[in-house]
Amino acid sequence: MIFKLVTYNIHRAIGLDRRFSPERIADIINTLNADIVMLQEVDYGVPRSNELDLAATLADMCDYPYQATGYNVSLKKGYYGNATLSRFPIVGETNIDLTVDNKKKRGCQHTLIDLDESRNERLMLDVFNLHLGLSAKERQKQAGILFKSPEFSNINPDYPCIVGGDFNDWRSLLRALFIIGRDFQCATDRTTIRGNEKAIKTYPSFSPRGGLDRVYYRGGLKALNAHRSKIKTAKIASDHLPIVVTFELMKNGESHNTSG
Repeated sequence: MIFKLVTYNIHRAIGLDRRFSPERIADIINTLNADIVMLQEVDYGVPRSNELDLAATLADMCDYPYQATGYNVSLKKGYYGNATLSRFPIVGETNIDLTVDNKKKRGCQHTLIDLDESRNERLMLDVFNLHLGLSAKERQKQAGILFKSPEFSNINPDYPCIVGGDFNDWRSLLRALFIIGRDFQCATDRTTIRGNEKAIKTYPSFSPRGGLDRVYYRGGLKALNAHRSKIKTAKIASDHLPIVVTFELMKNGESHNTSG
């Protein structure tokens, strides 16, 4: 089967023009027409975003029947964190605390998604939607926390699994940990003429210089296509551009991870 996935740091739906516009984000998501959408910097009950449940608002505006949220940061009023929207049933969800020492709170939302539309069998996909810290040492520790978590470590490496989101990994220092250490492939890498791997650049949105938004995958998945959005309004709707990846599930896989 073939499905499309998007990862998008929406910057609380506040654009570079400082305008709060969930409608603008929803238009972009609708145009991209993905089956699974991984969002970062999603508000809940925060005054700057009209105290909306932003994940629920976007799910409703974009007609996603399933959603899950993982809030990491508590504000004076409200919270913000990650959210996953899906056209397929989300049958399990947890939020993994990736906070390191006294750094800003960070997290990784894990969802277990049933890809089988016919309901004849359970085709499970483990999705990890994360937003990592700003320092290289912090990100390395956060990757270690993720790898040791039961949500991740209990998954058979042969089962379909995606880890994506805002890695803040300007110099691709985490690539080896995923590709060599955990047998992932990176859908958002591009091979240069010299044979080097370069990440698709997504930040800042108006003139991208860094490949901060990435998607790693393994377990019977094949990345057919990956690109950053070329939608004009995406250049101002957030400080990041969305990344779109089309996958093919090459073989049936049933995850044994039933946390939630």
